[in-house]
Amino acid sequence: MHRYILHNGEIHSSGERLLSPGQVGFLNGWGVFSTLRACEGVLFAYERHFARMRADAERMHVPFEFTSEDLKGALESLVAANGAANATLRVVVVRNRGGLFEGAQITRDADLVAFTADLTNWGSSVKLGYKAEARHAGSDFAGAKITSWAQNLTWYEEAHQNGLDEFILLNEAGEVSECTSANIFAIQGSNVITPPLKTSGCLPGITRAILLDEIQLSDFTIFERDLTPSELENSDAVFITSTTRDLLSVREIDGEPIAQSEEAVSKLRSAFLRFREDYVASRRSVPVLRQPEYSSI
Repeated sequence: MHRYILHNGEIHSSGERLLSPGQVGFLNGWGVFSTLRACEGVLFAYERHFARMRADAERMHVPFEFTSEDLKGALESLVAANGAANATLRVVVVRNRGGLFEGAQITRDADLVAFTADLTNWGSSVKLGYKAEARHAGSDFAGAKITSWAQNLTWYEEAHQNGLDEFILLNEAGEVSECTSANIFAIQGSNVITPPLKTSGCLPGITRAILLDEIQLSDFTIFERDLTPSELENSDAVFITSTTRDLLSVREIDGEPIAQSEEAVSKLRSAFLRFREDYVASRRSVPVLRQPEYSSI
């Protein structure tokens, strides 16, 4: 984490004590979050992140009353304060009221907290294993990116304890859903397949959405379809996606080597990176990193 954080529209030192035990969201994981990529001072795919957070907040009854422009301006000020033009940015909105243990001195319905951190070097490929019954696709809250994240962190830690980089989380039907912090794709000939949101229980990752909605290559058709572990293992290549990883090849699942059509993955990765470069270039022509008005944050 870098030196400064954003708390309710104001820049503070990360060492300051700003939170209260009476904020119920911090005690109960009652909040929503997103992880963005700052590229040359531009918040990549910001509109998609904002829309997902707002939708998740509505589903989780988390107050989310600021506008897209107000939040964007505040986050850009944090990026500027930390000199974090190329970095990872985490933004969280946490509910403060409700339940039996709300603090007496709480004055806001929700808190906004954001911080930046250095980019991570994830290497060139990953080793995965399976975790059964780890997603419930039929849940009302399947696919929501919420701060109740302890089980994901526990599984991620367990994967590393077992010499793996990540777990593939299976749903109640034994089908592939996602990883603890990444979506997953399989390449089968000219088909590039990822588990569907409605039936797999996976999160609607931003990199995933861009591949589905924006990337058009004559070599490939990118679409959603249910995937079983055996289909995954017999693909021409498998890769995972996330805001922090971009596209990262899978070299092994449960100790078995996975075919790696690196040419195919490379074409998809290059197309995604070109999309990001074009996005950043188009937004660098307008002023960024301004000091915003904080009236609604």
